[in-house]
Amino acid sequence: MPQMDETDRAILNRIQSDFPLTTRPYAAIGEEFGLSEKEVLERLARLKARGIIRRIGGNFVPDKLGFVSTLCAATVPEDQVAAFSAVVNAYPGVTHNYQRDNHFNIWFTFIAPSMDEITSNLSEISRKTGITGILNLPATRVFKIKAHFDL
Repeated sequence: MPQMDETDRAILNRIQSDFPLTTRPYAAIGEEFGLSEKEVLERLARLKARGIIRRIGGNFVPDKLGFVSTLCAATVPEDQVAAFSAVVNAYPGVTHNYQRDNHFNIWFTFIAPSMDEITSNLSEISRKTGITGILNLPATRVFKIKAHFDL
């Protein structure tokens, strides 16, 4: 597969933090870079297929929408990591799920309308996977940074 070129990098820089809010955002991006809407979409599809882009979507501040968020951690035997992660990832409120080199080796964030719903979902995850003792570390103070990677 071809490597990323300067146009790919420019498009990724453009969409990270300033995605056009128009009826045809990819056409607007294309116009900026002298490309057609189709060319922009093809480039993004190629970058997604290569695993460079995970997803394109909005980020929201949960509490401003009436939701709560929490960070969760679990100790999962190595041979159960994939199965446990698949169960966790099936919940629509899970926004991140990653493995760390630590006793608590699986960490994930969960957003839901209430802490009761999160607690219920964590109990359900434990029942489905047999993994007990999942830590629930609700956000009490949020520190947000703007993560923009200059490509």
